[in-house]
Amino acid sequence: MSNRYLLPVFTLLLVNLWTVTSTADEDAAPAGSSVSYYKDIRPIFQVHCQGCHQPAKRGGEYVMTDFAMLIKGGESEEAAVVPGKPDESYLVSLITPVDGEAEMPKEAKPLSTVEIDLIRKWIEEGAANDAPLSTQPMYSADNPPVYSAAPVITSLHYSPDGKYLAVSGYHEVLIHHADGSGLAARLVGMSERIETARFSPDSTKIAVTGGSPGRMGELQVWDITNQSLLFAQTIGYDTLYGANWSPDGKLISYGCPDNTSHAIKVEDGKEVLFNGAHNGWVLDTVFSVKGDHLVTVSRDRSMKLINVPTQRFIDNVTSITPGALKGGLNSVDRHPGKDELLCGGADGVPKVYKMFRDQARKIGDDFNLIRAYPALQGRIFSTQFSQDGTMIVSGSSFNGAGQVKVANYADGKEIASVDLDGGIFSVAFHPDGKTVAAAGFSGEVHLIETASGKILKSFVPVEIQTTVAGAEE
Repeated sequence: MSNRYLLPVFTLLLVNLWTVTSTADEDAAPAGSSVSYYKDIRPIFQVHCQGCHQPAKRGGEYVMTDFAMLIKGGESEEAAVVPGKPDESYLVSLITPVDGEAEMPKEAKPLSTVEIDLIRKWIEEGAANDAPLSTQPMYSADNPPVYSAAPVITSLHYSPDGKYLAVSGYHEVLIHHADGSGLAARLVGMSERIETARFSPDSTKIAVTGGSPGRMGELQVWDITNQSLLFAQTIGYDTLYGANWSPDGKLISYGCPDNTSHAIKVEDGKEVLFNGAHNGWVLDTVFSVKGDHLVTVSRDRSMKLINVPTQRFIDNVTSITPGALKGGLNSVDRHPGKDELLCGGADGVPKVYKMFRDQARKIGDDFNLIRAYPALQGRIFSTQFSQDGTMIVSGSSFNGAGQVKVANYADGKEIASVDLDGGIFSVAFHPDGKTVAAAGFSGEVHLIETASGKILKSFVPVEIQTTVAGAEE
């Protein structure tokens, strides 16, 4: 889990999970069982099955994130798991290949022989559930999160058509009307931590990266029109970062805390790019104008250029000279009309770089740097170009206070500066360029007039439940 928001995250989890313990369920695995559901079986289901069989996407009406429903099964009348009897368990018949093909996972490579044998042995031993309560699913569209305090907000993004503002919540993305007039939808998924939520270029979909810290990373893709989960992929064992769309809307990129960068095809979820050039967590990604290159930024103080078709590392966009970058980079965005990159990080100075080097590298140079903008207080966590490319906005955090600055792209002149309570972790331009949204530790979304820096509206994106459960009125 990123230490960018370590204190806010612990605060949020304590507020929302204070009743959760780490004790095992009552039907814990009996003594002598050699296969653990929690340690051995759940990870297999998590990687291969739960993306299509969860409350937000009930493939075959089968939910595998809820243990009771996992055992019972879906639309088939046959029991999915019959404890002690793997040959009578419908799940086993679905995952067992015949002539090299298996019904499940659907349209994917069958499970390995080792994985199938492990599942069979677990069922033979009684199919017990030894998973801690803290790993059990708590929320769904029918049972959304209830907030007793405003959530720390790590992501904001306006739909390109200007209708909606996506706001990160706990276990969900909150889709608000762009003017802050109210909530339009709640996209409740498995990930308790939402790191990025970004609309597709045509405003019809939204890509979400996040996960459950220390347990799983997840990429979700939602259809905004009917508020349905198109697909979800469980990836790795920690949260994912920096989702972004290729200009044609066909690819989604993201970064991982294992120092790798990825891109998948939206059509079928298949991975088309894997690269491990970084030496630190990859926190944000963006495609080139043509979509044939990917740029990534990391805690390792570098911005890297990757060729998408070949998956090869091409160049360090920023200087490789020790000390040239004072700390890691948290955010990157591309100019809407040309391959120039806006980045922000630990030194608090927004900078624009050329994506492609047109001069031989020399030790000590920072040749690709085009322009540096007025510094913000503390670390920059988010920065973005306006849709017409004429302005930039950046948000920062320093000693519990936040700052937002808007500047002219061409000459770096400051347009507006706003000081706010609570660190700012995300900023976003409305497509018309007249308003900037900013949010972070306080849990409030601030709508700011771009030209003047005046706060037009502030609102908490969730309903706060002030009544203590079980208390007498």
